[in-house]
Amino acid sequence: MALALKQTRAFGRTATRGQVACNAAARPLWMPGATVPAHLKGELAGDFGFDPLNLGKDPQALRWYQQAELVHGRTAMTAVAGILIPGLLTKAGVLNVPEWYEAGKVSAEQTGIALGPLLAVQLFMCGFVEGKRWMDFLKPGSQSEAGSFLGFEASFKGTDNGYPGGPFDPMGMCNESEAKTKDLKLKEIKNGRLAMLACLGFAAQYGATGKGPLDNLADHLAAPLKTTFVDNGISIPIHL
Repeated sequence: MALALKQTRAFGRTATRGQVACNAAARPLWMPGATVPAHLKGELAGDFGFDPLNLGKDPQALRWYQQAELVHGRTAMTAVAGILIPGLLTKAGVLNVPEWYEAGKVSAEQTGIALGPLLAVQLFMCGFVEGKRWMDFLKPGSQSEAGSFLGFEASFKGTDNGYPGGPFDPMGMCNESEAKTKDLKLKEIKNGRLAMLACLGFAAQYGATGKGPLDNLADHLAAPLKTTFVDNGISIPIHL
C-alpha cells in the first residue's frame, strides 16, 4: 500500500513537472512556473504573463495599456537614439551639440525662441496627433475614413490599432507574412521596454553624477572597480 501511494505521488509530481515544461515551451513567461492571470492569454505582443496588480483585468483598460506602452516605448526609443547618437558624433568630432540635459537651454539661448512659444507649438502638434490616436482607439480604423485628414486618410489605414503602416512602414516589412509581423511586434515592444528603462537610467545618472550616459560609461571603464553606483554617494547614501 505504501509503495503504491509512493508511486502515485511520484507519478503526480512527474505529470506536474511535465505539464509545467510543456506550458513553458508553448509560452514563455516572465518567470518559469509563474501563475498567469486569466486575462493575459498570450495574444498581445510581449505578453509574458506579468500583471501582479491585475491592472489589465478590465478588457478596455488592457487595450489602453497596450497602446500606452507602445507609444511610450516608441518615444523612449527615439529619445535614447537622440541622446546617444548625437553624443557619440560629438565626441567623434562630427557634431558639436550639448548633452541632452542642456539642449533646451542652449537652444533657447542660440535661436532666440523662448521656451513658452516652443512648448505651445509642441503641445498643439502633440495634442493633435494624440487626439487622432484617441479617436482611432475608440473606433479602430476611423482615421482612414474619407474626410478625416485632408485626403491623406488612406496612409493611416494600417493593419491593427497602434500600427498605422503606410508611411510609418516605408519598407513594407509588415506586409511579408503574419509570422514576421508578429515577430517584429515582439521585437519592438522588447526594445521599447528596454529604452524606457534606459531613459530612467539616464535621468538617474544625471541626478547622481551630473553627467551624461557616455561620460558615465567612460568613467566606469577607466576605473571599473572604483566608479560604480555604489561610489557616487547618492544612489546609496552611505559609504561602504
